Amino acid sequence: MTLHLPDANGTLRAYEPRTEPLAVTPGSDFTSRTVFSAAHVVADPYADVSPDSPAAVDWDATLAFRRHLWSHGLGVAEAMDTAQRGMGLDWAGAAELIRRSAAEAKAVGGRIACGVGTDQLTGGTLAEVRAAYEEQLAVVEESGAQAILMASRALAATAQGPDDYLEVYGHLLRQAAEPVILHWLGPMFDPALEGYWGSSDLDAATDTFLEVIAAHPDKVDGIKVSLLDAQREVDLRRRLPQGVRCYTGDDFNYPELIVGDEQGFSHALLGIFDPLGPLAAEAVRVLDTGNTEGFRALLDPTVELSRHLFQAPTRFYKTGVVFLAWLAGHQSHFTMVGGLQSARSLPHFARAYELADGLGLFPDPKLAEERMRTLLHLYGVTP
Repeated sequence: MTLHLPDANGTLRAYEPRTEPLAVTPGSDFTSRTVFSAAHVVADPYADVSPDSPAAVDWDATLAFRRHLWSHGLGVAEAMDTAQRGMGLDWAGAAELIRRSAAEAKAVGGRIACGVGTDQLTGGTLAEVRAAYEEQLAVVEESGAQAILMASRALAATAQGPDDYLEVYGHLLRQAAEPVILHWLGPMFDPALEGYWGSSDLDAATDTFLEVIAAHPDKVDGIKVSLLDAQREVDLRRRLPQGVRCYTGDDFNYPELIVGDEQGFSHALLGIFDPLGPLAAEAVRVLDTGNTEGFRALLDPTVELSRHLFQAPTRFYKTGVVFLAWLAGHQSHFTMVGGLQSARSLPHFARAYELADGLGLFPDPKLAEERMRTLLHLYGVTP
């Protein structure tokens, strides 16, 4: 049946939903790229909480979604910003998420890497920032997961310059039991991270970042770069020490960065691979055969959806990710920890639905249509 979707001007327009999903099935592990999906958490819709309360998580649905990603061969990047770290999920909730997901990964043979940050703190000295990182690193390592050293709001607020970053990260890398992934998250994802690595000049910040890696190349598995600047990522990728991977976090330009060029390519650790999981996995398997054109044919059409979900203010992309998970049937409700389901407008949701439906992302298009219709009715839209 026709849906009437509001556009950015509030004008209703007719849309005919797709009737068949894109045909993708779980398959073998990837051979040419390492690919992580940064996964969202599913809120408990029946918990009596407020936006200021500790997160109430539906653990069964949250872990089921991770099993869905693993079944398609994707790794799970756990307790990252997609899981609403610092935007509804506090450290206590993140620690429980890490322990539960790591145990689930072990049970099903899934790959997992987990975020290590300092979100116990709102400020503090360098010593306190380092201690907070150490506490979280211990939890991740004890769980058996790989560690991702996330950018720290507390460190950004406390550091006086590049030397403070070199000191804190150098200390953490020296004590890490296994090679870690370093995460550079740009201020478009979190304004509190402006000037990370000791400078708002990205060239100077890049030099400091590379200095950290060069001092401890044996402790750095790779870097995740989320600056939404494809050329800057390519330039940085070419300067990495031998054996250190680049995991693209560029949700605007990921197909070209994953394909790469004659001098190298990026692996992937992406929030957009939460809603795109099965399609992204299918595309990577095509790339494994050397078929770059086939890979681009599958993944290039998804970029419009990704750019829509990650449009400014970019930090609210999680709302679109969870919205699509609800439409796809991965959860029974559209509720988010911290109440962030209210962070985007109805026209934004309508366009996200239209783009995702056009790609065939919904396993049950009829269910997605019914849920979209329900949302429209809640906002007062009638056929």
